[in-house]
Amino acid sequence: MLTPSHFLALSALALLLGGCAAGPDYARPPLQLPDRYGATSAPAAGAEGADLPAQWWTAFHSEALNTLVAQSLAANPTLEAADAALRGARELVAAEQAGFWPSVSLNYTPTRQRVADTVSSPVASNANLYTLHTAQLNVSYTPDVFGATRRQVENTQAQAENQRFQSLATRVTLTSNVVAAAIADASLRAQRTATLEIIGAQRKMLDAYRQQLRLGQVAPADVDAQETQLAATEATLPPIERQVAQQRNLLAVLTGRYPSQGIEAQLDLDTLQLPTVLPLSLPSTLVEHRPDVRAAEAQLKAASAAIGMAVAARLPSVTLGGNVGSSAYTLSQLFTGPGMFWTLVGSATQPLFDAGALEHREAAARASFDQAGAQYRATVLGAFQDVANTLAAIDTDAKAVEAAQKADRLAAQALARLQLQLRAGDASMLSLRLAHQSHQQARLGLIQARALQLSDAAALFQALGGGWWNLPDESDAKAHPTAVAAAPVPDPGR
Repeated sequence: MLTPSHFLALSALALLLGGCAAGPDYARPPLQLPDRYGATSAPAAGAEGADLPAQWWTAFHSEALNTLVAQSLAANPTLEAADAALRGARELVAAEQAGFWPSVSLNYTPTRQRVADTVSSPVASNANLYTLHTAQLNVSYTPDVFGATRRQVENTQAQAENQRFQSLATRVTLTSNVVAAAIADASLRAQRTATLEIIGAQRKMLDAYRQQLRLGQVAPADVDAQETQLAATEATLPPIERQVAQQRNLLAVLTGRYPSQGIEAQLDLDTLQLPTVLPLSLPSTLVEHRPDVRAAEAQLKAASAAIGMAVAARLPSVTLGGNVGSSAYTLSQLFTGPGMFWTLVGSATQPLFDAGALEHREAAARASFDQAGAQYRATVLGAFQDVANTLAAIDTDAKAVEAAQKADRLAAQALARLQLQLRAGDASMLSLRLAHQSHQQARLGLIQARALQLSDAAALFQALGGGWWNLPDESDAKAHPTAVAAAPVPDPGR
């Protein structure tokens, strides 16, 4: 017979055995991190070891851009969904942690019963129709003898940590997409303006050709050539208009609006300033700062805990329980007199034969851990590749912008010189047309080169992690990645 003293002894034994947890304890796998990202350690305008601001987009010094990012962080549904998923994951952790405690329930059962007249009445009044009230308090407890509950909680905590970094990654990706779309919109509108100016200049030149044709100073073929050039330039305008509309629609959706609602912000490419100094965190900190790397490590933690859960499933499990209650014919008699009863129960279960199912589940858990480890290392390699690619692009962007500026300057000088020569009668209209064409191509090339340089600078901030760790209230920011600081962060180079 199990007495209360036996019950207490079993409980104490379970607590003593519960000092260990089955399976391996997680440890971050060793990584041989390089001391630089790529062939060159930093771009010419980079500052190695510099930290990233949380509101990195303010380094472009555009109030319109700041407004767009703030609107997206406040209203983008994808970010809201990620935040809701994070809250749900944390609630699941709290639910799993309840497994460390006993479960208690209260049960009340009233019964109205009539016994046959041929059967003796069970009540003192000898009545055949009576009511029986039964109330009992049930307690059940499964001691975490071999750490199965602890490993389950670790697994759920790791899943919540993964969701946290997924939410941060969503925030970084959203802000980067807004900045990239805004730069593209400014670039396309600048190209549209330049193209309209080019079309206007070509129409004036066509009018001049027609006037000279009437005077017999040019051949009809010259007029045809100018008309062809004008038509070709006009044909480039509709694709630009289409891309402008698409970028405006994208910005509207990113800020949580329908395309029909549009956006008010109008970014001017000339007002977007390239950060004077691009912060470049050390390679050793990249694994701490990249949300995707941290999320991959959280998955590795979850896989490690799953091994412990699989190992614990093959070990004995202990369950302790009991109840105390009372039965009476009236409510006033409950928990008094001879109607009291109680029960104490203890059980231990050890799997003996399952055709190898538990063993194979443990082997599968270990294989999943190896898979998660390989995915973690692949994510780290991909992070370094992203940064190296962006740094290489920034280096070439600076050279491309310099070359485009030179080409634009030389083309403008050549055009001005030919215009003077044409007035003096020392140049032909064909030379002038070719000079106009070269200048037009140089202008568009400079716009595109500068936009690419700005986009790659924004991509560097994203590749380095987006500065989420520097949000104003770090603890709250990690819990709510949609938090936005009110004050902009100054450009490190200013």
